[in-house]
Amino acid sequence: MNKLWYNESMNSKEFSLKIESVSKQKRCSYMDAILEFCKDNDLDPGTVGNLISKSLKEKIKAEAVNLKLLKNSSAAPQGKLPI
Repeated sequence: MNKLWYNESMNSKEFSLKIESVSKQKRCSYMDAILEFCKDNDLDPGTVGNLISKSLKEKIKAEAVNLKLLKNSSAAPQGKLPI
C-alpha cells in the first residue's frame, strides 16, 4: 500500500493541497482523490470533512455541477454538498 502523508495535526490548507496533488497525479476528480487519500491512510472519509477548505469545497461543487450531480441555477438555491 502506498501510504500518503497524513498526521492528526494536519490543517485544512495542508489537506487540501495534498488532495489537489493526488487529483493531478492520478488524473481523477477531487472526490475520488479524497477517497483514495482516505483509503491509503486507513481513514474513514466521514472524518475528513472538517479538513476540506472552502476553495476545495467550491472545486468539488463545480465538478458535481459539471457531472449533473447538483443543479446550478441562479434563481433556485444552490445544492448543498454533504461535506
